[in-house]
Amino acid sequence: MREIFTGLPWWVKWIAVPVIALVVFGGLIASVVGFVIGLLFKLLVFVALVGGLIYVVRKFMSNSSSRDDW
Repeated sequence: MREIFTGLPWWVKWIAVPVIALVVFGGLIASVVGFVIGLLFKLLVFVALVGGLIYVVRKFMSNSSSRDDW
């Protein structure tokens, strides 16, 4: 592979080849990045909902135990 790129100008190695790779694999890269971002967003929503549920349950349990003291 190095022999192929040895005689080429620098702009072919550092500009043209990456641009062609982005054109060919751009849809795949975008779908993978979109999937990862969507997964992270769903994970963040899950953590927020579980944290909210734990907060509400603890608040309810502390309020119900303080009522028993009456």
